[in-house]
Amino acid sequence: MKLDGKVAVVTGGYLGAGRGIVNTFLRYGAKIIVLDYNEGVTSMNSENILAYNVDIRDTKMIINALNDAMKKYSKIDILVNNAGVCKLTPFRETADEVRDFHFDINIKGTWNVTRECLKYMNKGGSIVNMSSVTGPNVADPGEVAYATTKAAVLGFTKSLAAELAHDNIRVNAIMPGYIHTPMVEGMSKDSNPDDPESVIDGIAAAIPLKRLATPEEIGELAAFLASSESSYIAGQGIIIDGGSTLPETMTMGV
Repeated sequence: MKLDGKVAVVTGGYLGAGRGIVNTFLRYGAKIIVLDYNEGVTSMNSENILAYNVDIRDTKMIINALNDAMKKYSKIDILVNNAGVCKLTPFRETADEVRDFHFDINIKGTWNVTRECLKYMNKGGSIVNMSSVTGPNVADPGEVAYATTKAAVLGFTKSLAAELAHDNIRVNAIMPGYIHTPMVEGMSKDSNPDDPESVIDGIAAAIPLKRLATPEEIGELAAFLASSESSYIAGQGIIIDGGSTLPETMTMGV
């Protein structure tokens, strides 16, 4: 129970990787505050979960949710900035609205939530940001907006880690490859509306471990970074991609 007694805020915790993080944190004893844009998030409310329908682009909504949650918990030990979006569009055809959609949620939303949560975070806290291998390490066509934001999240992580180290608040980033989530399923439909499963099969075939990550595997890494087990890790981006960034080519080798 390495998170026993800890209070964790998880953004985008209703579906996908966020839900895997929530489930894993619960298993390790944490109390969870979930902030999610999906109206269905309130169905998660339980003894150990406070769930709020929040658009992280809206600072007032964040403040109101945290003010309410602090009536019960009074502190935040862990923040996981998981909420994010990705819509594939060719750069030349990317409207300002699509660019801003990515920037406002993936960058500004992460900024907004972090700033407000720090008001309740004491020494010894941990912040885990969801970056990606996309942007810092690799990229596919149509991902310019997404890749830009995920590279920015990694820079945000490193700079914030340096700034908060004197408070013994550690900041790290998770850099996933492909996770089998609704977001990846949506990207697959953008890539091949007639046969999205073939896209997912193709992704898996190119990964040395021959599969996508599960949300719970991301949850395990998040729990490690949130716990005292990683007490000397700060300002790092940890890749979890099944080896997808490992091959130099798809054809060379024995």
